[in-house]
Amino acid sequence: MRKLPAPPAPPTPEDFTSPVHDRTVVARMGALLGVAFTICFLTGILSHLHQYPISWLPIPTGPAWGYRVTQGLHVASGTASVPLLLAKLYAAYPRLFTRPVVGSPVQMLERASIAVLVGSSLMMVSTGIANVAGWYVFGFGFTKVHWAFAWVAIGALAVHIAVKLPAIRDALTPAGVARSKSNGRRGFILGALAVATGAVVLTVGSTIPALDKVSVLRSRRPRNSPLGVPVNRTAAQARISPDLDPATGDDSWQLSVRGTTGERVVTAAELRALPQRTVSLPIACVEGWSADATWQGVRLRDVLDLVGGVGGDVAVRSAEASGTYRESLLPRAYADHPSTLLALRLNGSRLTRDHGFPVRLIAPNRPGVLQTKWVTDLEVRS
Repeated sequence: MRKLPAPPAPPTPEDFTSPVHDRTVVARMGALLGVAFTICFLTGILSHLHQYPISWLPIPTGPAWGYRVTQGLHVASGTASVPLLLAKLYAAYPRLFTRPVVGSPVQMLERASIAVLVGSSLMMVSTGIANVAGWYVFGFGFTKVHWAFAWVAIGALAVHIAVKLPAIRDALTPAGVARSKSNGRRGFILGALAVATGAVVLTVGSTIPALDKVSVLRSRRPRNSPLGVPVNRTAAQARISPDLDPATGDDSWQLSVRGTTGERVVTAAELRALPQRTVSLPIACVEGWSADATWQGVRLRDVLDLVGGVGGDVAVRSAEASGTYRESLLPRAYADHPSTLLALRLNGSRLTRDHGFPVRLIAPNRPGVLQTKWVTDLEVRS
């Protein structure tokens, strides 16, 4: 019987001869990725605290454009991390063929941290990009899962840095720096950085208007949207009653307000009779897009004065039949802010159904998902 040839031996790290597979390249790509991850993580924490506030850690009401900047940085750093992560994996993957598979405790800790870091990073990056694109194909609550995996990723990153600290230190010595600049390694690092920068430029126009024309992959175009502000969730998607429609001219809608001195119903005519204010506030979405807008309406604190004033945080409820953001909690500092309005008009026009007719909330330095549309109910929680 003819003897079958022996299977080829598995590759070893030495079989990969490209100069890019070098520890100094891996360390420098890791440093760039670490910066992107840290920015993304810190800005993500801030966004999460906006949506799930902690009483002892209040979020400031200013600057008015604060969330626009932090969430823009969040999405930009997350976008940049995609090519940086791929470049680092390419530079480091020969290390996966190191034998023995089960080595020292330090080696096992290194491999475990890599597995957890890569897995959680891919999970966050893929779902984050899908969220920015409005492609909600995952069957779970995005914000809470993203929040949980963020802590897993940053924990794995901290462990990985601790384990690889000697290699990182060597890569940052003069000899390591010189090595990273030789044999095409510098070009690889600069190329990865250029791709990451290009990815950001192609998408960040939704946040930075000056880059709107070159950001062909941006998620939203405010200037081409109804009333100059994009719509993420339409009235039809929110299952808003057809009766709430400015086209019908029906002013029978009412606003229920409960406060420290009781409860009352405010009619459309009464709301319009209160002093009308105009504020210029950007609206910024967790997806990274933002738009400048001029809002006209009644200060929230003026409405709450009808039932005893701003005595605490305010629950703001919508006419939505269901949904995660059917109700939002407005911290007291925001409720009392002079720029926080129950808006009736947007950019000089009456609100449309999709923009929240008959009345919507607008407040400074706050995520767009918490700027509740189709407001029907206010409740002061002391």
